[in-house]
Formats: sequence, C-alpha cells, structure tokens
Amino acid sequence: MKNNLNIAEQLKLKYHKTKEVTNFKDMLYNSSENFKTRTAFKVKDENGNIGSITYEEFKNDVVYLGTDLIKRGFLNKKIAVIGKNSYKWCVSYMAASIVGIVVPIDKELHFEDVINFMNVSEAVCILGDLKNISSIMDNITNLNHKETVFISFDKVDTKPNNNLLYFDNIKIIGKDTYLNGFHDFDNIQVNPDELRILLFTSGTTGNAKGVCLSQRNICSNILSTYGIVKVKRSDLFFSVLPLHHTYECTLGFLLPIYSGASIAHCEGLRYIAKNMAEFHPSVILCVPLLLEKMHKTIVRNMNKTLPKKYRKENQDDNPFDNLPFFMKKIVKNKVKNTLGGRLRVFIVGAAAANPAILSDFRKLHLNTLQGYGLTECSPLVAGNTDFFQKDDAAGLPIPNVEYRIDSPNSEGIGEIIVKGPNVMLGYYNSPEATANVMKDGWFHTGDLGRIDENGYLYITGRCKSVIVTKNGKNIYPEEVEYYLNDNPLISEALVQGIQEDDDDETYVKAQIYPNLEAISEYLKGSVPTKAEIKKVISDVVANVNSKLPNYKHIKGFIIRDKEFEKTTTQKVKRYGDNMKYNENKK
Repeated sequence: MKNNLNIAEQLKLKYHKTKEVTNFKDMLYNSSENFKTRTAFKVKDENGNIGSITYEEFKNDVVYLGTDLIKRGFLNKKIAVIGKNSYKWCVSYMAASIVGIVVPIDKELHFEDVINFMNVSEAVCILGDLKNISSIMDNITNLNHKETVFISFDKVDTKPNNNLLYFDNIKIIGKDTYLNGFHDFDNIQVNPDELRILLFTSGTTGNAKGVCLSQRNICSNILSTYGIVKVKRSDLFFSVLPLHHTYECTLGFLLPIYSGASIAHCEGLRYIAKNMAEFHPSVILCVPLLLEKMHKTIVRNMNKTLPKKYRKENQDDNPFDNLPFFMKKIVKNKVKNTLGGRLRVFIVGAAAANPAILSDFRKLHLNTLQGYGLTECSPLVAGNTDFFQKDDAAGLPIPNVEYRIDSPNSEGIGEIIVKGPNVMLGYYNSPEATANVMKDGWFHTGDLGRIDENGYLYITGRCKSVIVTKNGKNIYPEEVEYYLNDNPLISEALVQGIQEDDDDETYVKAQIYPNLEAISEYLKGSVPTKAEIKKVISDVVANVNSKLPNYKHIKGFIIRDKEFEKTTTQKVKRYGDNMKYNENKK
C-alpha cells in the first residue's frame, strides 16, 4: 500500500506529533509552565556579557508590560512595534497581540510611511527603538491620534512625559500593578479567529495594504512547521532576518517559543560570524543571499587551507566532492566549528535558492531546507522536510494546507492557489482587494508554479508585479511609482525589476516619461536639452530614493520619448512593449 503512495501522501504518515494550541496567550502560559527554568532567550548586557532569560521570566515580562498597557486603556486597541530584533521587541509583540492588535512595522521605512501605517491602522501606541520613534514624535502633527503614547526600548535622556515613556519603567509599573492584585491580563480571553496581527505589505499612502491575521492563522502555521521540521528543546535559533516579517516572526520567534527552544538575536549583518561563535546556534532562518555568502566563504577557505593537490584553480569552485573520505570528515568538522560548532539546519525562504548550494551544504551535514510562503499565509505554504528533500523544489504541502494550480497551461504551469487555516482573514478595510484574491475559499497567490507527480511545488514566476530581490526583499513597484508620479516634473513612470547580464541579482529600475512643459517652466522657460532633462529627472530620482529604504532604491532609469500604452481604463499596461527596458535609451 505504502509503495503506491506518492511522496506527499507518504509525508502525511510521518508528521512529528504536535500539541494543539490556537492562541499566543495559551502558548505563552503553557511554555512558561512546561519549560519554566529553561532558557528562552540569550541576551547581551551593556558590557557584552551573555546572559539567559528563562521561559518564566519571559512570560512575566509579557504579563507586566501587558498589564500596564491595559491600565493605559489599550485593551483591544492597535499597538505598533518597530525596531531591530531584540528581546524587548519580542516582549512587546507578544503583549500587544494579547492585549490588542499588534502592528509590526519595518524599521527601515521612511517616517512618513510609518506615520501612514499608524494613521491607517489607528494605532494608539508605538513601542520601539528610540531612533525610530523619535522621528515620528518630531512629526507628531502628521499623526491623526495626537495622544499616541511612545514607549522607547532605549533609555530616554530627557525626563519621561505622558507621550514618551521608557520600556523598563513601564514594565516595573506593570509589575507593581500586577502584584497588587490587578490581574486583568490573566483574565483576557483571546478569540483565536479575530484580527490580532495587522501587517502592511506596501508602504505608500496610495498603496498601503494591510494583511489581517488571526492567532489561529499563525498558530496553525507553527504546528504545521513543527510537524515536518522537528525543533529540539536543545536548539538555539539565531535570529538574523527582521522580526516584523512573518517569516522570521512565525518560524524564528514563535515556533521556538512553542517548542521550548532558545533564541539569540544577531547584532547586525557585520556581526554574524562573531555572534555565531558566541551563541553557538543550531538553527538559522536565512535568505538565499546570506546562504550564498556563507557558501562562497567556506569554498574559498577550503581552497586556501587544503593541501595543494586538492585545491581548485578557481577559488570559487568547490573542491569537496573530490576529497578522499578521511579529508571530507576533517573539512566537515572545520566548517561546523566556524559556524559555532552546533549548527544543524538552515531554513531558507523569501526567494528561490540555488539547488547546487543547498546540495553542497547537505554534503557538509548541514541540513538545508527550502520553503515557500507569503505574508497572507502566515507565511509557510510548502517546504522541504526532515523526511524528504528536493533541492530544486519549494517543497511539499505542509500539514493541513492544500495547494493547486489554477488554469494550468500545456506545461502544467498556472497560478498557485492555497487553502488552509493559515490563510489570512483578508485585507484591512479593503473588501474589494480581498475579493480579488479570495475565491471559493482559495487564496490566489499571484505566483506561477507547477506541481509534479509527487506533490512537489515549483515556483516558475509571478503573475503579479512584485519584485523579489535575492535578499528576499519584496518591493511593490506601485510604491516607488507613487513617489515618482507625485512629482510634477514626471508625467508617468513604470518601475520594474531588472536582472543584469552578468549578475543574478534583481535591481529596481524605472522608465520615466517626463513632463516637458513642467521641466521647461522649472528651467525658467528654456526648451530643455536631453542632458538637462536627464539631470532634472536624476535629481527627482535621488529625492525619491531619500524617502525609501536602501533595498527599494531606484538603481537606474531611462527617459521615454512617448507615453506608455494604456488599458481601456487608462492604467499603464504591465506587459508587452511597456516592459522592454532598453538601457541604450538613457
């Protein structure tokens, strides 16, 4: 019987056992009880000394912060969190999502976009790094809710006031309140099916799209992931990717908390090697670019340190396959030691990884599992597993989640659609946008793919306009276009992701049709030359870039001499001749 099953069906017989949980509060209290004195977080103090925070301490900190948030009247209100990955971020996220609705915000966004998110979500409070919240305070007149409370993770130099408070002080006040008998936090009944997490997938006033997730959405994803990738209590997750994104938040924060594992936060990309030597992680969530950099470093070190007869002439060619057995064992141990000594698995997502690199890491006894997901799916949809791996595939369906190919062509390629308890409630205050992607219970991802006879999913492209960089960043062209088209010197703009011939990275580039009349007026009435037009538009692009995080910067542009082709509703077509980006037109 088993031999007649395909691999996806065989996988269903192998799932790791899970304990049901549907909301964060139960998960927090259960983990605190079950793993009371175990280490939940490894943290550094001001002197660089590494200490441990137990599960019981973590739960208490969440309760104390949540207690104070309730006393301030924030029960069932929107509460934003912004800043670098940190223990305080995790405490804030957990408390905010139990007391009210948490709104995690990208720390790299321009303050105007942060303010827009806060206005759209009607957030009444924001917790975060001082450098992020101070820029919002400086522009508080642009906030709709002028009584917004700002809680700084960093010590506040000035005397705290009603608007600006210090996280540690708030926690102490909450602790006193709780110990004096105010136990409203303990008594909160979380409805697992209502909106509790609000995530924005694009940044501009014209395109702010909020993804509404319930705690059941995310908890189901935690259980599904655990079912195919076992997390050990001895594991330490090294958190590198930004926590505001569901990929890191669900799999790099909430999954280990559910499992009784530990978490350590990277101090920054330049400190990865140093932190890995300090924390000795066993699990890392990463994007393909980070994996590629590690792979290149490992291969080059092999070619520098191996005996000459085993080295490759090209420093980037991997010599491992041709090594004798005893040498392979030595190399595996050396590589493992350079990565902290305990690393056992990489989980790779956000963009497609190079199958050869995944295979190379597995040969070094470093399990490397690629997956596919979206914010709207909390996020995981498919993944390679402890039991089955296929390096050129996104993976197999995770437990309790189905995917299909809608209207496949002759090659079996069509839009990937998904159904499961992980699929979002909808887009915030946008029934039309929700109806466009939710049809008959299926979420239409906007991604193109195919499914083989064993159930493996392959991503073949996108039928929506989102640009995905090798670093796993999602860039919505409409966001960047909003800023370009907002300038009177530009008539129309089309932003797209372009790959260079000698580079597999995707770069943000723009085609711009200038407003010659406005430019002529700008230049005091003279008819502009091509060079002058280029200079004016270049200044506009530089100004737009100053309002965007680095990864969204326009890296190049061309000037068009005619308007874009339009649809009957006068929208610029994102196909055909419009998409031909010719650098020679510069």
